[in-house]
Amino acid sequence: MYVEKYSFSQLTDFIHREQFQRVVRRYSGNYKVKSFSCWDQFLCMAFGQLTYRDSLADIETCLRSRQPQLYHLGIRGRVSHSTLADANQNRDWRIYHDLAQTLIQRARRLYGQEDLGLELDQTVYALDSTTIDLCLKLFPWARFRRAKAAVKLHTLLDLRGSIPVFIAISDGKKADVRVLDELVLEAGAFYVMDRGYVDFRRLYCFVLSSAFYVTRSKSNLQFRRLESRPVQAETGIRSDQIVWLRNLSSVKHYPDKLRRIHYVDQETGKSLVFLTNNFELPAMVIALLYKSRWQVELFFKWIKQNLRIKHFFGNSDNAVKTQIWISIAVYVLVAIVKKELKLEMSLSNILQILSINVFSKEPLAQLLAKNESQNTETPICNQLIFSY
Repeated sequence: MYVEKYSFSQLTDFIHREQFQRVVRRYSGNYKVKSFSCWDQFLCMAFGQLTYRDSLADIETCLRSRQPQLYHLGIRGRVSHSTLADANQNRDWRIYHDLAQTLIQRARRLYGQEDLGLELDQTVYALDSTTIDLCLKLFPWARFRRAKAAVKLHTLLDLRGSIPVFIAISDGKKADVRVLDELVLEAGAFYVMDRGYVDFRRLYCFVLSSAFYVTRSKSNLQFRRLESRPVQAETGIRSDQIVWLRNLSSVKHYPDKLRRIHYVDQETGKSLVFLTNNFELPAMVIALLYKSRWQVELFFKWIKQNLRIKHFFGNSDNAVKTQIWISIAVYVLVAIVKKELKLEMSLSNILQILSINVFSKEPLAQLLAKNESQNTETPICNQLIFSY
């Protein structure tokens, strides 16, 4: 007898299984595996993300309570705490990194026409990092301070759709600026960063790659003014200058002109000084570009509130990276569903609905559309809104 698919299976159907199997073969993920495949591992961990489970034992208890339904979820292996722990410990985390990347590429195509609120055709990225605190006794490989451990998520966010296109996971001691060495810069794109990423040798790589950066200037910057452009003070722009660095070591690393813009936020009165290698855009657009950087801060807040990445199910480096990448894959998967089904509700609401309906047999589009009109979210300044 034909059994209608559960909501959880309808969601995971948005992953192309052949693409997943190619990734598994790339890293020999199922080598000598008899009963609990990488797909089983992913489904169990994704279930834990969607239903807000707190541990592997929690996942095991919930799934075993629905043993007759597991086959229809796509889980073929026997679910147990030890089997899942061993899989997270030993199977290459890059399997789920590559899975997330395939989903990210798909999501970026779907969100490529989203309105940034600026008259820009170019791609705009925001770069920042967030720190996740860990227990030093349980995670000695992630030593951060004398009595503290931590990992950092260095994230490059495509602001059209808030899709993370690059994530590097490091121990907490890695300086933010070093992640610039790992980026493959896209010609014509804008990269918005805070002043922690000001390193003139690395910033000059943007010039050589025909990419643009927007960042804040450090207070001790030494420069020589070459040109002052006219400004409209009522907009908050106090000065728009073309400058040359004065410090000899800085000039050695950055032998070119920069644009320096002084802006005073009219709402807060805060004074900000920006540096950029773009000389064409109006100064106010540069200021608004930097303001859009806060979307990456909101992204970090959202994933910490809605995904299981603050408490880890395993203590090894491989287990931590596996859990983070599966959580990112789930995030992007839900973003794809939102766009594919043309939903206006936030990702938070979609996750909440899915969390209590994973065993519902109602068509996913119908389930979410039915709840869309009943779940309205009042936008607040500190909450990430994915509806534009």
